[in-house]
Amino acid sequence: MIKPSPNPPAPESGENAGTSNRPCPIFTIHPGVDSETLLVHAYETLASANVMATELSSILTGPTCNLTLGIQQMIVLAQLSVNRVLDQLDSPR
Repeated sequence: MIKPSPNPPAPESGENAGTSNRPCPIFTIHPGVDSETLLVHAYETLASANVMATELSSILTGPTCNLTLGIQQMIVLAQLSVNRVLDQLDSPR
């Protein structure tokens, strides 16, 4: 008789328990990084995403182009928000 489903995964041993939920250290942010640096990085990432969405929208047509332009608009709004916070950090009080 053919078994309809595979065996369930083996239970985790004590030394490996819980390690699968930890973030990969390559994608973690060092706790000592200041807020301005993080915001600048976020702004540059959004700027890159903006360029990619704009380029993609130029080769698409119809509803998919409209969807891409909607995503691009959301990216620009996020850029404006990050830029406003950066301006507030730079302005003397």
